[in-house]
Amino acid sequence: MNKTLVFAVTSAVLLTSSFAHAKTEQAILAGGCFWCMESDFEKLEGVTDVISGFTGGEIKNPTYNGNHRGHYEAVLVTYNTDVLSYQDILNHYWVNIDPFDAKGQFCDKGPSYRSAIFVANEQQRKLAQKSKQAVISEFTKQTVVTPILDAKTFYPIKGKESYHQDYYKNNPIRYNTYRWRCGRDSRLEDIWGDRVTH
Repeated sequence: MNKTLVFAVTSAVLLTSSFAHAKTEQAILAGGCFWCMESDFEKLEGVTDVISGFTGGEIKNPTYNGNHRGHYEAVLVTYNTDVLSYQDILNHYWVNIDPFDAKGQFCDKGPSYRSAIFVANEQQRKLAQKSKQAVISEFTKQTVVTPILDAKTFYPIKGKESYHQDYYKNNPIRYNTYRWRCGRDSRLEDIWGDRVTH
């Protein structure tokens, strides 16, 4: 076996090994339209998966076109902790929502479109509360309405409604038109300025 081939095989083994040992954690976040949240988080280096779904309510197996009363549209974000921390996830979250809108997010109004951070443990709760306080301290003349809630069962969108997963990738023209008409990016820039990345 020549040296080049040995190097290539060794590199492949090391690369596979590093991915196999990568530690991942998850965050559940609501920020209005889950298409947009999925898009915003999948662009973040270190995020390995984002799933759209519902959480926060009592109804089991909520559906988009059926009954999802009490639930929020949300995303389940899986991330590599060698690249990102939960604090990084929170930092990215805040600059991708309007934390002052109690009726929903951007053009989408109604209970299911409200923003919320769902915490799975005490460590997440402390970091979420600290990050929220930082936003409150920055915007003293406005009221931050985004709550920090206990995580509940997350129900991924599936079956006949699975087209919602990766909607922004599979329907880029419709998605981009919707996002522009909804005024999401312009409002984010109004609030967060150059901290917003598209």
